[in-house]
Order: sequence, then structure tokens, then C-alpha cells
Amino acid sequence: MKGKKYVDALKKFDQSKQYEMADAIQIALDTATAKFDETLELHVKLGVDSRHADQQVRGVCVLPNGTGKSVKVLVIAKGAKADEAQAAGADFVGAEEYISKIQNEGWFGFDVMITTPDMMGLVGRMGKVLGPKGLMPNPKSGTVTMDVAKAIHDVKAGKVEYRVDKQSTCHVIFGKKSFGKEKLLENVTTIMDALIKAKPASAKGVYLKSIAIATTMGPGVKVSYKA
Repeated sequence: MKGKKYVDALKKFDQSKQYEMADAIQIALDTATAKFDETLELHVKLGVDSRHADQQVRGVCVLPNGTGKSVKVLVIAKGAKADEAQAAGADFVGAEEYISKIQNEGWFGFDVMITTPDMMGLVGRMGKVLGPKGLMPNPKSGTVTMDVAKAIHDVKAGKVEYRVDKQSTCHVIFGKKSFGKEKLLENVTTIMDALIKAKPASAKGVYLKSIAIATTMGPGVKVSYKA
């Protein structure tokens, strides 16, 4: 059962209609009635078959106005790269001791793990633990790199990752209600541009099949989008 506030929110717009992105954001903001600063989410169903390797859509982009979330970063590195990570503002820096903490204590006090390529042998053993939580470092998402300082900066500045799930849909957060319409529109446009550029050459037919945005507690608003 949906709560009264959710049902009331549905009455404020036409659920069958597709709205321009700016109007959809305004509706989402108008129907966000929770007592906390709700997060806005973008949901895009793509015309790809995610079972095929050549139709995977995955990448990252840095939102111009950040995500509004404070992100805790764990860097697995040694020596000079560990020092670089500390200087760049990583929340946790180390190697075997953190691998052990995750494996033996089930510790997940971080949101993003960054590692240098030489440490992937160590990190790779935890694929079964990190993978399902979306925490496994990956070169495509910029989290396996020698430039740990840039990786930390991008994550802290508001880097988001987009990737298709089994239903060929991307789910990406793009800010908080408190950002206001203009900043949210800038952020979501950045993600849409990245998704359009990431269209696989093998994808046939309509690429952007359906688009919706929603707040944490609010209903989804359909969006029409001209690529």
C-alpha cells in the first residue's frame, strides 16, 4: 500500500503524459514532501540487449553540481601512491589490513574503493564480496588507476557511474531536492549527454526507450527527451 502523501502526489500531475525534463524536475520537486532532503534519481531504459558484450553501456561522468552526498573513499595502495592518496583526501588508505578487515570482519565503511593496477591481484580475490555491492574497482569507472589523486578528486566532486542492468535500464542519482531546478537540470543533462555518447554501434532501433525521474519517496515522472 502506498501512503497518503504518495497518493496525493500522484494527483498533482498527469501520469500518462511525458514532460520536458525541466518541467519533470519541477513536478518531482513539488511532490517531494518528505521531511529530509530527498535524492533525485534518473531511470533510463535503453534499446540495447545487455546480455551481449558489445551492447554494454557503462561509464562515468562528473556532475557539475555534485551529488549532494559525502562519499567515503578507501584507497588500496602502497608506498608513494598511498602517500598521494592521503594527501588527496582519501578517508582510508592501506593494503592487506583493509582487505583483511573486509574479508574477516565484513567491514564496509566506505562508498568507493580505488586501487592502483599493481594491487588488483590482491583486490581481485574479493570479487565475490565486492562485486554484488557494486564496490569492485574497475578501469572503466576510473577506480583502477595510477592517478589516485585525480580519482579521489572526481569521486569527491560528484562522479557518478552509469551502467545497464539486466533489464537494460540505467539508474543514476543526480542531486538533492535542495539543489533547486537549475542545478538539477544541469546535472541530469550531463548524464543524458554521456548516455547518448555511450550508444553502442551495434544498438539498433530506438535507443532511448523510456525516461523517468523520481525523488526518494515520490512517484516517477515520465520524460520526453530530444537527443
